[in-house]
Amino acid sequence: MTAMAREMAEQPEVIGALLDRREEFAARLRAIAPEPLTGVILIARGSSDNAAIYGRYVLEAALRRPVSLAAPSLWTRYGLAEDLRGYLAVGVSQSGKTPEITDTLERVKAAGAAAVAVTNDGGSPLAEIADEAIDLEVGPEQAVPATKTVTAQLAAFAILAHALGEPLWPEEAWAAVPRAQAEVLADDDAAAAAGAAIAASASHVQLGRGFLFAVALEGALKVAETTGLASQGFSVADFLHGPIAIAHEGTTAVAYAAPGPVAKDVREAAARAREAGARLIAVGDEVGDADLRVPMPAGVPEALAPLVHVVRAQQLALHATLALSLDPDQPRGLTKVTPTT
Repeated sequence: MTAMAREMAEQPEVIGALLDRREEFAARLRAIAPEPLTGVILIARGSSDNAAIYGRYVLEAALRRPVSLAAPSLWTRYGLAEDLRGYLAVGVSQSGKTPEITDTLERVKAAGAAAVAVTNDGGSPLAEIADEAIDLEVGPEQAVPATKTVTAQLAAFAILAHALGEPLWPEEAWAAVPRAQAEVLADDDAAAAAGAAIAASASHVQLGRGFLFAVALEGALKVAETTGLASQGFSVADFLHGPIAIAHEGTTAVAYAAPGPVAKDVREAAARAREAGARLIAVGDEVGDADLRVPMPAGVPEALAPLVHVVRAQQLALHATLALSLDPDQPRGLTKVTPTT
């Protein structure tokens, strides 16, 4: 078994333990959150940036306040300075050591924002800068492609949204997440077939909308990281505004949908991609007709569904990589910590 597969298999236990600590985190987050809260700024790169896209959706839906992704270079290269009193800033980094993320969080904190770190190292520079830290405690992650860290970051954003905003799901829904993750991990035959199809394609896209947009971005990134295949993730709304030209014979398109207001949008865009010649891989039953279908467990609310769908996305990337006889643990040209500044 590869390290990536082993770490993927740890996710139900890791996420269950993290969600069990949600009330502890909630109390600490409420204690430092500005009152009144003006807005939220998220600071991240790579897979953490994709997790932050989910954070933007779930936080804005729960808080009813604007949530934005910071442009770190404005702070680190252009010397941006502004008054951020009333804002909450969240820096997200697996290692907590990426200079660009730590520097930006330090600068926005100095500008008046309350600072939260989301990291797997409670003693990291990022955690030391922050007013509060959500220590994910996922344990060592040996494979270069992040898996359990990503789901833990998604869970951290869900905890943050639930702690500071209006509930988007019933309390009992928390327990459904690790159960559904375990169900996904126990049944990957369809994911293996889909991964083999991705490996045989000339180009690859992943599609989602709403809360699952982040999964399309992360799934496409995982395929690009592990296989070297040109792979992009899109909101279906953006996909139809031009990138649908990518969809032709030789392209595989993965579409993610869960029951909710945007399922129809994903279904329609996926159908158009298939009509254009792309081989369609549907994740879940909401997508409609497809060439390959990868099932998803029922019973997880749409706003929490990314914590489960992203595990399927990881499986697709893993199986595509194995089908190409590549090592998913050590993708070419990548290291675990990327020292951007």
